Amino acid sequence: MELNDTVAKVTAAIVARSTQARAQYRDRMARQRDEGPRRAHLTCGNQAHAYAAMGDDKAALTGSAGNIGIVTAYNDMLSAHQPFALYPDLIKGAARAAGGTAQVAGGVPAMCDGVTQGQSGMELSLFSRDVIALATGVALSHNTFDAALYLGVCDKIVPGLIMAAATFGHVPAIFVPAGPMTSGLPNDQKAKVRQQFAAGEIGRDKLMEAEMASYHGPGTCTFYGTANTNQMLMEFMGLHLPGAAFINPGTPLRDALTEEAARRALAITALGNAYTPVCDVLDERAFVNGIVGLMATGGSTNLLIHLLAMGRAAGVILDWADFEALSDATPLMARVYPNGLADVNHFHAAGGLGFMIGELLDAGLLHPDTRTVMGGGLAAYTQEPKLKDGALVWEDGAGTTLNDKVLRPARDPFQPTGGTKRLAGNLGTGVMKVSAVAPERHVIEARARVFEDQAEVKAAYKAGAFTEDTVVVVRFQGPQANGMPELHSLTPILAVLQDRGLKVALVTDGRMSGASGKVPSAIHVSPEAVAGGALARLRDGDLVRVDAVAGTLDVLTAGALDRPLATRDLSDYHWGNGREMFGAFRARAGSAETGASVIF
Repeated sequence: MELNDTVAKVTAAIVARSTQARAQYRDRMARQRDEGPRRAHLTCGNQAHAYAAMGDDKAALTGSAGNIGIVTAYNDMLSAHQPFALYPDLIKGAARAAGGTAQVAGGVPAMCDGVTQGQSGMELSLFSRDVIALATGVALSHNTFDAALYLGVCDKIVPGLIMAAATFGHVPAIFVPAGPMTSGLPNDQKAKVRQQFAAGEIGRDKLMEAEMASYHGPGTCTFYGTANTNQMLMEFMGLHLPGAAFINPGTPLRDALTEEAARRALAITALGNAYTPVCDVLDERAFVNGIVGLMATGGSTNLLIHLLAMGRAAGVILDWADFEALSDATPLMARVYPNGLADVNHFHAAGGLGFMIGELLDAGLLHPDTRTVMGGGLAAYTQEPKLKDGALVWEDGAGTTLNDKVLRPARDPFQPTGGTKRLAGNLGTGVMKVSAVAPERHVIEARARVFEDQAEVKAAYKAGAFTEDTVVVVRFQGPQANGMPELHSLTPILAVLQDRGLKVALVTDGRMSGASGKVPSAIHVSPEAVAGGALARLRDGDLVRVDAVAGTLDVLTAGALDRPLATRDLSDYHWGNGREMFGAFRARAGSAETGASVIF
């Protein structure tokens, strides 16, 4: 199938924009690659320290066998990461059986945005991505590994690991997921209970009961938020084994895929004939494929920040205009909560990523010839893994959707476009995800209520202050101000106002959750207020227009932009709960438009 014209043009634009950065990156990777296998450059003393505790594996480590470095985000507070406790032993056993070795190179922090929503810890969430990248850099700096396996799932963990994997791009790598928890309380029912609580119709006991029934066991949360969007990306970008994303934890197939990841990692090192370094996988085409996947699935808005930072780590310069153009060319093929009623288990059962990748390849919307850890181009990712007589095999999927209420073919999508809009106007540049927003709410023009903290919004709601159509502006929430927390805890109350018949929109220089849904939200607005952005000039009563059709974000009140910039004492954001240690991050953070990174 001939490549779609928009996909071709966007790819060409990214290649041209990235020419210098990509050339410099490729040169660095080539120089490291040409030095040969890393352990060959260690002294005997260096190696003795590295192998001292490895017991029976010492002979293999001092020989020519491949050695895998495991970077793990395990902790047992995150349901998505708790299954990783058993992975190192599985990987080491599989590596040993294949004639190689594996070592845990290091651990990286992994925080749960579900725990920190609306709490001060959320102000460290985005920065944790760069901490994860830095921690991975320390782990791999021992220079003893021929390949790496990255164990991570959730919101900032995979992006941080990708940033580090790209930095060590001469080292082959495979990402190894844990899979989603089994389905619990349906997500739409959970959302209804949250809104009932926000409206004062039920007590906290009923809310707690619903939340515990939703998040009930090991594995990733089953809604299609940032964590599951990350897993989709790893398949579209060729860094998973095919079909690995949504296999439940604790199953024989899950274990078989983990063991096969170790075998495959050994097969693609520079010691053999199938050398597949990450720098060859993460090229401009792979990022375009990832963005197309984001749009086709209606994925998390957080990736509009993370993909920018991930790309820069690999010398690929992305722009929000690329996302919008690809969104306009990509059909929305999935309805997974919050964009529908199904969860990711239902999506996977309906045909999942294999069906979707096949459809998009047939439609010419994906680059088919990208390098992947599996080899054979992206077509390998149309197959699904199965266990037959105890052996792991890949077979063709059903070739058709098994539930068209959840997953549809590209020729008959839920919507003709992916639903991501770039907004630009006199208030700055932001983005809006409209795939779950009713068409009649794509344009909101109303008086602004300006807040400088999400707690102020909640207090105003409790006081009954919202009685007319309103654009809720929450400013001083960008990366330099306070780490750019998600404001997802505002979703239930804004949804209540919307359900009461009011036209409501949110405008913020902060983030919303990957699970954001039906309330129109202009987010990631740049420049942020603390950096002189126009949001700092707004006042209550200003007329603001949020227009996802025209792609504009403007204040219409005459003279509003001539006012002096508002300031705010942010000191309360800068201490307590570890926040005092991140002053250097706040000072160095880039804008959301460039990925909000302190590294790249």
